[in-house]
Amino acid sequence: MTDTTILDQDRDAGFGDYFALLKPRVMSLVVFTALVGLLVAPGQINPFVGLCAILFIAVGGGASGALNMWWDADIDARMKRTIKRPIPAGKVEPGEALGLGVALTGFSVILLFLATNWVAGALLAFTIFFYVVIYTMWLKRWTPQNIVIGGAAGAFPPMIGWAAVTGDITIESILMFALTFAWTPPHFWSLALFVKSDYKDAGVPMLTVTHGRRVTRNHILGYTFVLAAVALGLGLTSIGGPAYMAVAVILNGWFIKGAIDIWRRTDADSEADSHLVERKFFKFSLFYLFIHFGMLLVETSLAPLGLGGW
Repeated sequence: MTDTTILDQDRDAGFGDYFALLKPRVMSLVVFTALVGLLVAPGQINPFVGLCAILFIAVGGGASGALNMWWDADIDARMKRTIKRPIPAGKVEPGEALGLGVALTGFSVILLFLATNWVAGALLAFTIFFYVVIYTMWLKRWTPQNIVIGGAAGAFPPMIGWAAVTGDITIESILMFALTFAWTPPHFWSLALFVKSDYKDAGVPMLTVTHGRRVTRNHILGYTFVLAAVALGLGLTSIGGPAYMAVAVILNGWFIKGAIDIWRRTDADSEADSHLVERKFFKFSLFYLFIHFGMLLVETSLAPLGLGGW
């Protein structure tokens, strides 16, 4: 067997490579928030239909990931944290990723529509379109506000889960959307503060690259205050309650403190110390959203006992 043959075999794509195209870590957030939206929604849904709905939403999220990796293969090849993705690593051909993304898009949208209702199906279709076309193909390479506007794509899943049950859009589902939407900028900008060279090398106009660290810190603080207001506002709706509100007050107090710690950093501070503060805030942000949505589930579970809700 020649060395060339061995090399070709090493580069053959396996199931794990195609699964990686679906961005499973991102999908976990999509699935969880969609599940919460479905479970806290008023009304009833057949458990099997509900399970299918979550599956189709997850597949739709995976389709978005595959199409994103197809379009962004050139950027991924220039960034340290993405260079090992299946396409830049040479495991999967770009055309295969495109075909997989398109196929999964059609599959997920049509079956969600058939299993639930047209509102949920339309929201899923719009989510995929927004993430792939509006964010990936347009905003990401054009404006430093890419994360702000593009964050809407990741904020739709709880609305879709809610609509799968109710066939409607209400203030509760809008505020669940707003919670994820407002969380996205401070979450990703804190990451960008300590991986700035990655975005610069790839030519992505992240705020840290175009406007610098001081402006980015200011934006993180501003959006954190907006996020706290949304989180507390959600607690005052029919799906909130005392337990959610108590946890939200504590979490947002910590989050605001973390944003202030970042805001206080200056260019005179050592880079190592600044990165330590930024990484701490970023890691906390990973749990922030899961805990808030988890507390919505707690309120729903307490409601039959007369302990949840206002």
